[in-house]
Amino acid sequence: MSDVRVTIHAGVCGFVTEAKATSEDRQHVELQIASPCEKIQGLAKKLPRLDAYAEIGAGFEGEFHRTVRLALNGCCSGCAVPVGLFKAMQIAAGLALPKAVSMEFERVEEQR
Repeated sequence: MSDVRVTIHAGVCGFVTEAKATSEDRQHVELQIASPCEKIQGLAKKLPRLDAYAEIGAGFEGEFHRTVRLALNGCCSGCAVPVGLFKAMQIAAGLALPKAVSMEFERVEEQR
């Protein structure tokens, strides 16, 4: 069995999502997701047991990303949580190595 925990700080919304990806066969992955964000809570209820190999093969047309598109729209379309969940799924299935990911944003004003 392979378990992966991930903590995702989504950004300006201030929500922190905790998730655990579990795979008993290093292919099929279940996600347990806890978040104060109502949209992520809704996403968590809709995500099925995922076949990590099929999801990677399907890319953005897989079940995971289809479910994300339905659950997160408007300003939440750019939410960082799905990236963390997808990466946790890959790691739980042995298809990626656990390595920290980060993004830093800075407004740059042009001098005229």
